[in-house]
Amino acid sequence: MKGYGIRADYDRDTIVVYQAYQPGIGKPAVANGRFVEPFSRERMTWIKPSFLWMMARSNWGRKPGQEMVLAVRITRSGWEEALGAAELTHADKRVYRSSDEWRARLRHALVHVQWDPERTLRGATLDARAIQVGISRHIVDRYVDDWTVQIEDLTPTVGKIHRLLQDGHEHRAKDLLPNEQDYPVTPELAHRLGIDL
Repeated sequence: MKGYGIRADYDRDTIVVYQAYQPGIGKPAVANGRFVEPFSRERMTWIKPSFLWMMARSNWGRKPGQEMVLAVRITRSGWEEALGAAELTHADKRVYRSSDEWRARLRHALVHVQWDPERTLRGATLDARAIQVGISRHIVDRYVDDWTVQIEDLTPTVGKIHRLLQDGHEHRAKDLLPNEQDYPVTPELAHRLGIDL
């Protein structure tokens, strides 16, 4: 794994990102194949292509309010549109000339990008970083109405993987993980987001 790099389950046209919600939001989303009320379009929504980071964040779907783990398949064009409108949530000296420049750009950003430690199957932190993408209310309609292709309930799979881990069957658990690979980005996008090429 690279230090700062996007790893994801993707194909020619789409990429999978993960979110975890309470069933009141998750079930209607799965039933409709898109986010509907009570999902809020008035707040920032965070999407993550790292399955294991999502598992650490949601405690394998056991954290209150995050009981349903969703795999949201979106268009790669939408994903790249989001990244192209993003600013980092920290003043990375490789990207910004000064803290003032960073603050000014972040203030007007439609999308935020945060880098967090990637996780192992057991939840330990790694030196590699996992990307989180925060889509603001100013652009969330694009995510919901234009980019989303499919929403799948991964909760049963998440539960099965977690049970296998608890029972000491790590190899069988690994077999159920999504196939995440390095996601290609342009040099311009890599510089904008502090990605190691």
